[in-house]
Amino acid sequence: MVSPSASAEMTPREAFARFQEALLGNAPERADELYAEDVIIELPFARPGMPSRFEGRAVFGAFAAAGRASLPVRFEGFRNVVIHDTADPQVIIVEYDLAGTITTINRQASASFVLVLRVRDGRIVHLREYQNVLGMAVALGQLPALLASIGSEDARTQPPGAGR
Repeated sequence: MVSPSASAEMTPREAFARFQEALLGNAPERADELYAEDVIIELPFARPGMPSRFEGRAVFGAFAAAGRASLPVRFEGFRNVVIHDTADPQVIIVEYDLAGTITTINRQASASFVLVLRVRDGRIVHLREYQNVLGMAVALGQLPALLASIGSEDARTQPPGAGR
């Protein structure tokens, strides 16, 4: 568990480093400890039918746990990491490729991401991740299902901003 004194001093760069460690160590509970209780997590490019906004650590934790259980990937490394500082010392923007092995077919793949991360009082309070949904679907062999979901009645009738 992250100690209160260590977390009170955590910078956005340190939060991202701990996020990486948790993801690569397959230790989601360590990532959960990084989030403030009232964290806002946004996935603006979420695939159809998936929520694009989560309010609160517990809400996101439940969603993420279900997603991890069904994701056939072993994450192995962050590549091409570029961290951009901003005028706000609590905010960084990170570009990276996340690489791993798709365990169902034993094939390596990677996908690109952009992350906006805000820290307050040593905890992540806002995380906004732009995912390459199309690239991930191709890598996972899920492109036909993604395309079908785009044309589905549920996706077409879902109001703008649904899941927020």
